[in-house]
Formats: sequence, structure tokens, C-alpha cells
Amino acid sequence: MSPSLEFTLRLARAQATLVRRLDQVLGGYHGISFSDFMLLHYLSRAPGGRLRRVDLAERQGLTASGVTRTLLPLEKIGLVERQQDPRDARVAYAAITDTGRELLNNAVTVVDQISKDLLRSCPPSQFGDLSNALALIAGMNASNS
Repeated sequence: MSPSLEFTLRLARAQATLVRRLDQVLGGYHGISFSDFMLLHYLSRAPGGRLRRVDLAERQGLTASGVTRTLLPLEKIGLVERQQDPRDARVAYAAITDTGRELLNNAVTVVDQISKDLLRSCPPSQFGDLSNALALIAGMNASNS
């Protein structure tokens, strides 16, 4: 097996383990999934706490319709809201609400603790290199991380 294939398989397994664990804990404590958490995180970091749905989809690695389906339940429970661009009615934004920010702030503590637990065997000195490698794979830069 080539090193790149071995890395890819291990990465996929690690990602599945991470998401399963975070979904379980976030669901139990806060009633959201890790995908919901990431969406709230991206919105909270955006200027004005809002992003166009297509930009949010790109950050999430989803299609525009996929992010719309993800946003609907979060809108219903008041964590995000839909906003129209006053200058262009064709542009819609997703914006984090105060309730969403409060839930996110509480959930960050849980995600940080689970992350530390899952990474306890990995030397912290390797986090930077691993993080950079993952960003390259995902095509990320500072504006969409």
C-alpha cells in the first residue's frame, strides 16, 4: 500500500471517529450535531456574523442546497436567521442569532475538551504540521478556515 493511500484511509477513519464522538456529545449536551457546530462557528467568525449561503456551503464542504437543508432546523429553533441583502434581493445571508452565539460559546468548551481527549496521544508539537497538511488537502486558507 502506498503511503498516500495509507494516509488517506487513516484520515477517513480518524474523521469518522471524530465526527461520531462529537455528534454524540454535542447532541447530548446541546441538541446539535458537529456539522451544526461548524456552521455556527463559521457564521460567528464572519464579518457581521453572517455569510452568503454559497460561502457557507463552501466552508462546510456542502452544496448550496445541502447547506439550506442544514440551516432550516437551526432557523426553526432560533440559532440562525435568514437575511436578505437590501441592495440585491437575489442574495440571501445566513446570520447567527444571539441565541446561536450563546449556544456556540457553551459548545466550544465541550468540543475543545473532546478534541483534547481524542488527541491526547498525539504530540502537540505535531499539531501545526498536521493542521497545515489538512488545510492543503481541503484547499483552505485563512479566510475560509
